[in-house]
Amino acid sequence: MKNVLDYFENTVTKYARKTAVDDGNILMTWEELQECSMKIGTALLHRTCSGRAVVILMKKSAMTLAAMIGAVYAGCFYTVIDPEQPADRLCKILRISGPEIVLTCGKDTVLPSQIRYQGQVLSVEEAVFEKADENALKAVRRKTGRKDILYCMFTSGSTGTPKGVAVSHDAVIKFISHFTELFQVSDEDRIGNQAPFDFDVSVKDIYSCMFTGAMLVLIPQEMFAVPPVLLDYLCRKRVSILIWAVSALTTVSSLKGLDYRVPTNVKKILFSGEIMPVRQLKKWQTALPEAAFVNLYGPTEVTCNCTWYPIEKNIEEDENIPIGRPLPGRDVFLLDSSEKIVTRPGEQGEICVAGESLAEGYYHDPAETEKKFRVRPGTQDRYYRTGDLGYYGRNGAMYFSGRKDFQIKHMGHRIELEEIELELNRIRGVEKTCCFPGKNNRYLVAVYTGSAAEKDVRNDIKEKLPAYMVPQKIQWIRQLPMTRNGKTDRRRLAECFGE
Repeated sequence: MKNVLDYFENTVTKYARKTAVDDGNILMTWEELQECSMKIGTALLHRTCSGRAVVILMKKSAMTLAAMIGAVYAGCFYTVIDPEQPADRLCKILRISGPEIVLTCGKDTVLPSQIRYQGQVLSVEEAVFEKADENALKAVRRKTGRKDILYCMFTSGSTGTPKGVAVSHDAVIKFISHFTELFQVSDEDRIGNQAPFDFDVSVKDIYSCMFTGAMLVLIPQEMFAVPPVLLDYLCRKRVSILIWAVSALTTVSSLKGLDYRVPTNVKKILFSGEIMPVRQLKKWQTALPEAAFVNLYGPTEVTCNCTWYPIEKNIEEDENIPIGRPLPGRDVFLLDSSEKIVTRPGEQGEICVAGESLAEGYYHDPAETEKKFRVRPGTQDRYYRTGDLGYYGRNGAMYFSGRKDFQIKHMGHRIELEEIELELNRIRGVEKTCCFPGKNNRYLVAVYTGSAAEKDVRNDIKEKLPAYMVPQKIQWIRQLPMTRNGKTDRRRLAECFGE
């Protein structure tokens, strides 16, 4: 099979009348999803050329999924953008991706005047009235291959310009084939989608369903602010797999959502994005003792994940959770500042990834691609420099130790902010923390959620860390803000508490 549509159509053949996606308002069977996608694909064929970007400016929904598949039917690749993103960021993404057409929904059909876009705008409501042209779609399909781009997902750029990570059909096919086999995803599963469609965690949800016939249950973003409503929804929809960002899980557990109701149908919880606080993990393990828990690691540029660690024992609160071992088809290694391989336990290096499923690079950005995607000397093997730091434990497992750009110089010392957070999370009564430098890096700030008093946290952390690592400002907060993709919003916290 050379295209994700081959897997999609195989699933349609097997499970035509089974529900493919449920967004809380619309249910579509696999057959209905294909019909809708082919109509949208035909509409796009009449308006753009194959191989071009199709920007989908829509919130996640069943229709958004149909639009994504429709773009692929048209021989294009898709970029999903939430319409609530700032206009300046939208303009930058449109400029980089250069689409001839933008797909929208309902009231968003007319783009705001501040978005400088001169191309075509088409609503999905109009597109689904198109008659599907199967012959034209098949003709386009014959010209597409596994190395063609499937999607371009935009991540934050250090220069303030978003970077478009271009991922091929081949990368997704290989990753999802391993992923669904390793974690035994089947047509009987219901995957509860937490992530927005412009965040790569959603790739695992969407394509695991597409490859196996599992049902995709879309969870409205607003539910994560009200854990009882969220848990009622998970129970009502009989969700069996959660592939969530750490912050989404910890929001539920720290706000005592599991005391209200336990989603007993959940059999697997796979988490990623940040370090999971052990105390929060234990709450989920206690609530769901029969469920499998897996720590996943990997950036968007390697197609979702490159390592995994199944948590098969009770982790002690003073332990770190490993990121584990490479997924099939991957080679994960550490390089020091001289670009030499690091193998000695405890010695830190930058996490690098080679093997299957690397992204093609950054769309229309060869300089940044060359900087982060390297070639091993004397070979043609590409590898990606993640910018993350790691080390090997004495048990041989790899551990994440922080971002290179989360290292700061303070009082003459090089400090890992995640190390401070790890120790704060171990203090009794602390649920979740975030540490960051104050104004002009003059002092350290830590904010936390939980029941512990600020003076107790301050006293306890002094016993755990050297003086230069102890935050000068420690502040309780009711709930840590999250970014749209489910990570702790460090920028917002710094703006509120870093002055």
